[in-house]
Amino acid sequence: MFLQSLRMTARDWRAGELRFLLVALVVAVSALTAVGFFVDRMRAGLNRDAHQLIGADLLINSDQPVRADWRREAQRRGLLLADTVTFPSMAQAGIGMGSQAQLASVKAVSKGYPLRGTLRITRDPDAAGAALGTPTHATPAPGTVWVDANLLPALNTHVGATLQLGDKTFTITQLIASEPDRGASFVNFAPRVMLALEDLKATGLVDNFARVTYRMQVAAPSKNDRARVDDYEHWLRAQIKDGSVKGVRIESLENGRPEMRATLDRAELFLSLVGLLSAMLAAVAIAMAARRFMQRHLDACAMLRCLGMTQNQVFAMYLIEFALVGLAGSVLGVLVGFGAHYVLLELVGKLMATDLPPVSPLPALQGIATGMLLLVGFALPPVLQLRNVPHNRVIRREQAAPQPMALATYGLAIAVFVALLLWQAGDARLALTTAGGFLGGFGLFALIAWLGLRSLKYLRGAFDHQGWRFAITSLQRRPATTVVQVVSLSLGLMALLLLTVIRGELMSAWRTTMPPDTPNRFIINIMPDQRQGVEQQLAAAGVKDAVLYPMIRGRLVAVNGKPILPSTYSDDRARALADREFNLSTMKEPPAQNQIIAGHWYIDAPGVAEASVEQGIARTLHLKLGDVMRFDMAGQIVEAKITSLRKLEWGSIRPNFFVIINPAAMAGAPTTYMTGFHLPAHGAAFANKLARTYPNVTVIDVSGILRQVQDVLDQVVTAVEFLFLFTLASGVLVLYAALVGSTFERTREAGLLRALGATRGQLAQAQRIEFVLVGSLAGLLAASGAAAMGWALATYQFKFEWTFEPTVWAVGIAAGTVCALVGGWLGLRNVLRQPPLQTLREA
Repeated sequence: MFLQSLRMTARDWRAGELRFLLVALVVAVSALTAVGFFVDRMRAGLNRDAHQLIGADLLINSDQPVRADWRREAQRRGLLLADTVTFPSMAQAGIGMGSQAQLASVKAVSKGYPLRGTLRITRDPDAAGAALGTPTHATPAPGTVWVDANLLPALNTHVGATLQLGDKTFTITQLIASEPDRGASFVNFAPRVMLALEDLKATGLVDNFARVTYRMQVAAPSKNDRARVDDYEHWLRAQIKDGSVKGVRIESLENGRPEMRATLDRAELFLSLVGLLSAMLAAVAIAMAARRFMQRHLDACAMLRCLGMTQNQVFAMYLIEFALVGLAGSVLGVLVGFGAHYVLLELVGKLMATDLPPVSPLPALQGIATGMLLLVGFALPPVLQLRNVPHNRVIRREQAAPQPMALATYGLAIAVFVALLLWQAGDARLALTTAGGFLGGFGLFALIAWLGLRSLKYLRGAFDHQGWRFAITSLQRRPATTVVQVVSLSLGLMALLLLTVIRGELMSAWRTTMPPDTPNRFIINIMPDQRQGVEQQLAAAGVKDAVLYPMIRGRLVAVNGKPILPSTYSDDRARALADREFNLSTMKEPPAQNQIIAGHWYIDAPGVAEASVEQGIARTLHLKLGDVMRFDMAGQIVEAKITSLRKLEWGSIRPNFFVIINPAAMAGAPTTYMTGFHLPAHGAAFANKLARTYPNVTVIDVSGILRQVQDVLDQVVTAVEFLFLFTLASGVLVLYAALVGSTFERTREAGLLRALGATRGQLAQAQRIEFVLVGSLAGLLAASGAAAMGWALATYQFKFEWTFEPTVWAVGIAAGTVCALVGGWLGLRNVLRQPPLQTLREA
């Protein structure tokens, strides 16, 4: 039987029967694997390079110097180490009465800092302000410091002058243009002063009462080797847990830079979406190609049955043939996809690092498995129909209705399809949302197409035109084929519209999560009597709509009457949160970009204290609706009942508060004000003017953090757009497969009609009308489905604001009509050129 299958495969190949199926399979697998190889390397590279934002692969953050045995273990494993010590302190410049002091964030660094990313330094204050500097792998020399540019006007000093830190005097030799691991912690909001770690002791600033953060940076010798770091992290976590070590936190990209982690998570969702749409287009291509193969082999199967072959033998022969084609097509598709991903790398070479991680074998294995599973899932139903071809088809050219078993295998195809989506996406909710949309669209499109065909009988006489009547009759004569064609074209177009029009909306929505007016400056410590003056200076600097939020320092001392003790929480983050002072706020209405996800916003009534709590801190501290929190605010005690939980957009870099209490309950509490705003480039002198007017006010510049997030965002968006273009090209080929699937039936029909007297012009006109009807209906359905899926993905998956664009329907109908006309012309252009007798003989 195997040899017979080989002979049958060779014969079908020579006859051109397998080329269409093989091309569809190669296109499907190559599209999937090209995206897979590229996404795999890009995702690994992004995650690897994003670690420069914490300066290392891993950070050990401690209140005390990092233990020596932890350091020795890291060195034994061959890991790279660097140390930083950070604390707030006063920096002083000038002599005598002319001296000035400014709160600074002092950072002592060891040789080799940073292990990931690059410091940029300059001596030009304007260049430093624009983050333009010379990359360096050096650190400050002993006796020198590097400082932020905004420290110079605050201290009325310059590069080359001296700076006093504690008991030691330093020389300012460089300005810091870019510091990769700056982070967004409170101590880093003050201007930076960086010095050599060996000079720290001489300053006398670090003692038992200083608020110092010790960090040991850990990194693998190679950027692409994370295994040793991961193993060390597991060992270290076990040491901390077994020894009940306090005051130590392990930081990584996930918990050290939440705003960057949110950006990368969204990037991975977009990349997964590309893979999902590739898998869907692959399923449509394979299904249509296998159906066309089945239709062209019905007569051959009937002849084989007449020559004595059993149903099982026929089934086994074609199953082996499909398996051989599937294996060959999958391997060839992987090779083509492997080569194509290098083209993608060239296209985005300026955006991506040149030393991307090496190719992983996983995309190749996924490609081969996908090709085989798609072929089995979507080709098995047609093969089972070949198994049931009756003997008498040789005489009576009729096709029996599909057997229940053949129909049941479509359930297997759907299961395979969903499994592939789950595998490809790596995100169950995204996969199920997209799969549900496509499968729901399949059923709904089929129902609407069938109802549309039923209603055509009332339109047959709407126009006194022979071509119109031929077109309506042709569509109604083949209801199953027409429905399949409409559904296939609709699904293919829906994927393409998601990749084009809807993709643009998703990308625009993604970019709007960090719009051009995202705050790049924050002001804190504004006294109540300074509020009006600060607002006036903001307005004079061109800052509009800057909201000054009340900020009240308070410590959580009890929940539901139970005091907060060191033993209350076992989790390090929970203990750290409970041990620190909260930045509380009070306002009548919820802040912008805050979403109430549970409970209701409080009613501000005298004598009633109610609070709204951020969902993350509520989860960490085990707080729930109805709990009563007791806060100590500089001796003033307030007990507030939790009435709502809020979800915040931390990636927006806007003022956010863990806990907000109603104003009536906070009357008399010691209050300062803070605000976040976008300062235009021409307003750089604003901070100096404000500091001279209000010396107690601190202006925090987060433009460097903003630039880092925006750079990665732009890089990912551009790369994803290139992936969309590649998948778009494969989708066009899938549409061609769907449109030419009925070529065999149309060939026989055209020959018969011409033999009965229809002219070539009438048939050509009827075909155009038919394709316009099919294409416009498919385009309308595809646009509706794409808009619905875009809304669902934006609302429930990517968490974007979504607006419907009416143009998607116009584009959908136009694209459906054009695709149907072009595909129909490509598939049937030779049929009408042949004499009727020749067409009937070949059919």
